[in-house]
Amino acid sequence: MGVSLGFFLVWILTRYTRKSAEAAAAQLIEVARREAAVAAQEIRQKAEEEIQHHRAEINREFDRREIETDIKLREIRAHEESLALLDYQLEQKQERLARENAALKQARDAIRALSKSLRKRLEGVSQMDAEEIKKTLREEVLLECQDELRALRRETLEKSEQELQSEAKRILITAMQRLSSKPNNDITATIVHLPSEEMKGRIIGREGRNIKAFEAATGVTLLIDETPQMVLISSFDPVRREIARAALEALVKDGRIHPASIEEFVSRSREEVELNVVQAGEDAVQRLGINGLHPEIIKLLGRLKYRFSYTQNALDHSVEVGYLCSLIASEIGLDPNVAKRAGLLHDIGKAVDAEFEGSHALIGADFVKRHGETPIVVNSVAAHHEEVKPETVYAGLVILADTISAVRPGARAESMSSYIQRLDRLEKLAMSVDGVQQAYAIQAGREIRVVVSPQQVTDERAREISKILRRKIEEELQYPSTIKVTVIRESRFTETAT
Repeated sequence: MGVSLGFFLVWILTRYTRKSAEAAAAQLIEVARREAAVAAQEIRQKAEEEIQHHRAEINREFDRREIETDIKLREIRAHEESLALLDYQLEQKQERLARENAALKQARDAIRALSKSLRKRLEGVSQMDAEEIKKTLREEVLLECQDELRALRRETLEKSEQELQSEAKRILITAMQRLSSKPNNDITATIVHLPSEEMKGRIIGREGRNIKAFEAATGVTLLIDETPQMVLISSFDPVRREIARAALEALVKDGRIHPASIEEFVSRSREEVELNVVQAGEDAVQRLGINGLHPEIIKLLGRLKYRFSYTQNALDHSVEVGYLCSLIASEIGLDPNVAKRAGLLHDIGKAVDAEFEGSHALIGADFVKRHGETPIVVNSVAAHHEEVKPETVYAGLVILADTISAVRPGARAESMSSYIQRLDRLEKLAMSVDGVQQAYAIQAGREIRVVVSPQQVTDERAREISKILRRKIEEELQYPSTIKVTVIRESRFTETAT
């Protein structure tokens, strides 16, 4: 009985110990499983973050290479245009030489004929008196010297032309070397970054009252879409856009967004921007050392600080043109003060309100004329795009300096957004033609390939579509260089053998 009782107790103790060990093992397995799941989740999150980081780096590298490619294409196009100009000049010189050779041959034939007739006439020289002999010799000498006189006149003209070109190149190179300016990389930034997605709802407000109050106070349009933590400000007026940007950033930073605070911050931002406008205009005038400008002109000049043309700041461009005009005027003996004044004011029409109709050159000329500028400056502003005939040398200086400032390396570049919009408009324009199935803009927008339906479009109609699309592109789009239009009409027949 003792042995049996001891065996029973040992059996019970062993069973209890086994159950405890199994429960502990199950608990350890469950803890290990949870830790493994947490570790796997952390590894997955790190992998996703690394993937997003690499994807962002690849996108930035792609954008940078796209911009570099477009810049190289612009340089190639400029070289092509210069080569075309050289070819045209060579053709003109060849035509001129051909005409001169023909005239020379004709004159030589005439001289030979006259020499023969003169030889026959001189056979009876013994029968001629002194006056007749002098007259005959004089005519002979004139005929023989015609070729030499023509060659001397041509040599003198060519030498004068070469000297003028050399002097013009020297003046331009000297002026550009004396001007030191940094490349313009500024872009019209109309994007406001938000600290969180929740801020979008606060900006919109209940039933949209906040965004309506903001748009009414600033005169801009707020575009709020699915882009994370970002709001786009849209307006044709760059000053309004700057006021709206400053006001919205201040509202987001303050956190109190309601119609009353919106009006307060917009009013404060408008005052700050107006002060910045006046200060920018005064700084530009002070940099050039110009005196006697009307305060309204200075204020309007300051508005150019917020305007860009192909990423080139309009105010910096105007100051640069003023410098170039002054330097070139000094080289050729003109008044540099008048030249720099005309150069600074040449693009002031871009800052005038949009309700005025006409080109910015004519609007700017009318504005400066009303505020007491001289006829020389008024004509230089009006004629800098050759819409009005230049009346003085100063107008020609402004045209030249404006071109140098715009085309120098690093001055202007087309932004990626406008480049994509141009390609999109080109494809949409092609798709608007009846019978077009697909359209692709290739070669950085230098070519549009159109695929038409072979059932609806014949070969003759495809040829007409190419001409129609060419006319539409010329009338409705603004584009550099040329755009090649290729219309493709093909039939495909597919069978499957089973």
